[in-house]
Amino acid sequence: MERTDLWIGGKFVEPTGKSYFDDINPSNQKVIAHVAKGTSKDIDLAVEAANMAYRSYKNSQAKDREKTLCDAAALVERDRDEYLQLLIDEVGSPIMKASFEVEYCINAFRAAAGVPRRLTGQTMPLDRPGAFGMSIREPVGVIACITPFNVPLLKNVKQIAMVVATGNTSVLLPSEFAPQITAKFSQTLEEAGLPSGVFNFVTGDPFEIGDSLTSHPDVAAINFCGSPRIGKHVASIAAKDLKPVTLELGGKNPLIVLDDADLDKALEAATLGIFFFQGQACMASSRIILQKEIAKKFIPAFTEIAKDIKVGDLSDPETAIGPIISDRQAGRVRSHIEDAVSKGAKVLHGDIAWIDQCCPPTILSGVEEGMTVYREETFGPVTSIYRVNDLDEAITLANDTEYGLSCSIFTSDITSALRIAKSSGAGMVHINAMSIQDEPHVPFGGNGMSGFGREGTEADLDIMTRWKWITIQTE
Repeated sequence: MERTDLWIGGKFVEPTGKSYFDDINPSNQKVIAHVAKGTSKDIDLAVEAANMAYRSYKNSQAKDREKTLCDAAALVERDRDEYLQLLIDEVGSPIMKASFEVEYCINAFRAAAGVPRRLTGQTMPLDRPGAFGMSIREPVGVIACITPFNVPLLKNVKQIAMVVATGNTSVLLPSEFAPQITAKFSQTLEEAGLPSGVFNFVTGDPFEIGDSLTSHPDVAAINFCGSPRIGKHVASIAAKDLKPVTLELGGKNPLIVLDDADLDKALEAATLGIFFFQGQACMASSRIILQKEIAKKFIPAFTEIAKDIKVGDLSDPETAIGPIISDRQAGRVRSHIEDAVSKGAKVLHGDIAWIDQCCPPTILSGVEEGMTVYREETFGPVTSIYRVNDLDEAITLANDTEYGLSCSIFTSDITSALRIAKSSGAGMVHINAMSIQDEPHVPFGGNGMSGFGREGTEADLDIMTRWKWITIQTE
């Protein structure tokens, strides 16, 4: 049986507690590997290694960071098939989703490679005679990174590539459901020439060791992706020590389809937007808002599409829906559906038996306030259909949520599209495109319970660098 240890100071090391847990394949429930269960002492060792590495790495040359990131992209491209198989086996990714994630990783490394030469400051006039002023950007130090199970490779590279690019160092706490992907990621960085200690990871129970990482006195900033409940907790820890923090949390994302929309394109976006990776995506279209006339065509067509979606066998390239990641999450999905039905919602599709931890594509109608699924993020292949009379009603319903991550709009009228875009409470709005959109260089993130701050090669500079003002008196 394969064993995965911690990665500290440029090498795999055993956990100080000598304890391991099982990494389970969600498709067949077989044990993939025994994984090191890190402790608070291991967190201390990892932060110490990152802090030691920072002393020299903060002064590393742009060309060296650039080369490391370019080489890492080439290595992921070389090892594409291995990464694909890890994503399929460890987190139950259908091949389409796994391919998207690997391609994103390659592009993110390349996008970050362009950053080191663009860490520029400013020169500025000063009010006193003979004085010269300038500002520069500096790295901040050790950054604590926490990533989720659903897109582990994507989130690893999104957080770590910019750490490397900006001259910082990091300690990553990956999801306990994705340690093999993170172990492979660490080997890629090592082979690309990243100095020892710049990247470290500790696996284990996040509820036991997460606070040890985020509250560590030598951690300068925090980048977290996960649930709003844990995000609030992380934010409170950061506030105590005035640490900058980026929070990328959940979503209850609307897909609005007006009467003048292209029906086929809207149907395609809705299908991918909620059933991509069995709905385990923060940007999933969990609320579909239809104007009353197009609803007459959209609903039966969408239901027919759902009937033909392949579920279960991840060896089949046409499979779109794989297993829910864990028993706990599967229980959440089931409870949301059962609660809605018990309170009067109708199941248009999905009222069939689950196959090997795989929830069938589920479409609900008649969802109302008071049902759990109306407010909460399900994180499964479950969407609710709503009918509205006009544009104003669509805007009101779309904004009736504590979340504000992604909003998708389908219409042929640019005036209506822009009106919705400007009125939306979401941090990202996509016109005539699905709600799931992401690229390495965009300001990715949401408002309200969807998080705080933005990710991306430009936006990350806000948390990974800090300004310093320097003056020179020449006379």
